[in-house]
Amino acid sequence: MPSRRLFLNVGVNSTGYHGNSWLAPDAAWDRFLSFDHYVEVARLAHEGGFDAVFLSDHPALQRADTSRPLHSLDPIVLFTALAARVPDIGFVVTASSSYNSPYNLARRLSSMDHVSGGRVIWNVVSSFNPDIAANFGSAPLPGRAERYRRAEEFVSVVKQLWRSWDHAAVDTPSALGDPLWSGDSARPIDHHGEFFDVRGPLNVPLGPQSHPLIAQAGASDAGIDLAGRHADLVYAALLGKHAAREFGSQVRERAAAHDRDPETVRILPGLVPIVADNTDEALRRHEHLNGHADELSLVRAFADRHGLSFDPDGIVVPELFHSDENQRGPIGFTRSLHDLVSAEPLTLRQLARRVDGGHRLVLGTPAEVAEQILDWWRDDVVDGFTIQPPTLPHDLRTFVEQVVPLLRAEGAVATDYPESTVRARFELPHPVASTPAR
Repeated sequence: MPSRRLFLNVGVNSTGYHGNSWLAPDAAWDRFLSFDHYVEVARLAHEGGFDAVFLSDHPALQRADTSRPLHSLDPIVLFTALAARVPDIGFVVTASSSYNSPYNLARRLSSMDHVSGGRVIWNVVSSFNPDIAANFGSAPLPGRAERYRRAEEFVSVVKQLWRSWDHAAVDTPSALGDPLWSGDSARPIDHHGEFFDVRGPLNVPLGPQSHPLIAQAGASDAGIDLAGRHADLVYAALLGKHAAREFGSQVRERAAAHDRDPETVRILPGLVPIVADNTDEALRRHEHLNGHADELSLVRAFADRHGLSFDPDGIVVPELFHSDENQRGPIGFTRSLHDLVSAEPLTLRQLARRVDGGHRLVLGTPAEVAEQILDWWRDDVVDGFTIQPPTLPHDLRTFVEQVVPLLRAEGAVATDYPESTVRARFELPHPVASTPAR
């Protein structure tokens, strides 16, 4: 049996990861607002031994290139309610460092961690869309460098607030009139920085797992440094095995540079599975999900989307995918395409079958999908994956019923939840309390 586990998170946004998921035969247009829908999805994930469910967030109505509201429900509200209905599993809550305040967010996440019994993971994003900025005042969206400086200070302040308490700060009073805690057990942080002035301490003691875990996604140099400094879990768009190994090495090198144990960072890139009885059926479903009648239509749409010439059997060269550290939008998806075609000579036809929605696409029979997952994990390229089912709940149910048993047969995925917190579930140490975050 393997000496390590394959960690699995799953994205549960709306009706699924794919933009056309709301048109699936078993979909209902208003499912994105249905609490029962999210309960069903979370229970399926629990049945499959997933470590956490993940909800991205975008506090603005997305109107372009989509016919469905994708991020309507507040992740903290939704996941707090789900925690009362679905046991054991963790909850990855996305919240922006650009459009929150450290004290309020530290308090809300710590409160949720107590209510859930230590099952909260905070996914830190810096937000890059001007539509979000327009909802939070008149200031324009800051540039990438400023957003990441703010994010670094924001996360540092939140961690200091969480750790402003001693582990044994709250004791049973020994006599009437005794204080519940002393001035020595909950101390001010007295932070004064470029963006924030926060006295502290937090008014919520340490929780069952000390404090929530931190997840982060970012492929820019600043994003990788932020992950290395603070992240327990790292989410990324990684399309090729070589690039995935290099990315993990970069993050862990940054962790070591910030005096962290690099072995306590978990790399869980996104993965879109399309599972069918045979490979041809999986290929046809991929075409259908994208609204195309055949492969050539799919390939042409892929070329148009990425500004490529339509030559289905021509080799795609890396120079066609250029990312700029100063660009407004995310770098990761473009960089992942560049890295993939740099490592493998792929035709446009082949490339269109390797990526969906920016993430690695794996399609085929349950055995073929399971083997592609296990290949990266066995070779210690990743610690696990964040599964992005194209449609919900259909594709998650298929994955749980047909792929998970094969992963369990290899000893990769747990069959139960012996750990009481997600920190223990991800085999991560408790942080030291009352120590300023670095």
